[in-house]
Amino acid sequence: MTAAHSSPTPPGYASIMVSMDLRPDAEQRARLATILADRFGSRLIGIAAHPIAPPLYFETALPDVQSAMDLEHRHAAREIAKAEAAFRKVVGTRNRVEWRHAHTIPADFVVEQARAADLIVASRSRARHDGLEPMSLDAGDLVLAAGRPVLFVPPETELLAAKHIVIAWKDTREARRAVADAMPFLKAAEGVTVVTFGADDRGAADVGAYLACHGIEASVRRKDVAAQAVAAELMRVAEIDAADLIVCGAYGHSRASEWVFGGVTRDLLAHSRLCCLMAH
Repeated sequence: MTAAHSSPTPPGYASIMVSMDLRPDAEQRARLATILADRFGSRLIGIAAHPIAPPLYFETALPDVQSAMDLEHRHAAREIAKAEAAFRKVVGTRNRVEWRHAHTIPADFVVEQARAADLIVASRSRARHDGLEPMSLDAGDLVLAAGRPVLFVPPETELLAAKHIVIAWKDTREARRAVADAMPFLKAAEGVTVVTFGADDRGAADVGAYLACHGIEASVRRKDVAAQAVAAELMRVAEIDAADLIVCGAYGHSRASEWVFGGVTRDLLAHSRLCCLMAH
């Protein structure tokens, strides 16, 4: 008996997760993720979490009086419901849609649930430093712990065509993962530029040849700039090439429960005007 042959599955992301909060740009982010899900035929998961602040004092429950914890849970539920409503408004009546939420630290919950997604769509803003509302993610916590590629979306962005892509190449595990994780975008792009900084000509040439094996034609450029200017140069190259997506590794490590980033990762997370697909 011979096995039945199924038609090949088009390259893409089978499951996309988008982080929701109450920032003004959350609906735009959801719209971008929805368009990508339509493009790749993906399941789309909306996700949100709200932390519960414990009371600062010991309280004794009184009859007919809500406890501080009850009030916290009710408030969190209302805020999560607003985020879900914004998500549902965007996705409409699409079938392959899920919603997940929890009363906990947002980054911790999304990292846990990342097992269900091929790609996570999130805001590039770092909540811990920007003073954002409690449902926002810290971008650094997310990308360094998720084990999945993260597509960081700048404010006021609701569409990613990814016709032209810039790859920031450095001969590291993180950069290799980023290139592999970005493959669905790269295969569909009209133009790809591999940019390397310093003397890594051989590594960048190998990446160009590797992409060619996948049917992707890429140009390779080497740039000599100071380390602190690499992020700005990447964005300049992207602007010249009319690119709207930067693919790069995310570099950092944990020190005393705080993420310490490499300069390029930090600068792109804070200032990039383009979508950035990062992997760690």
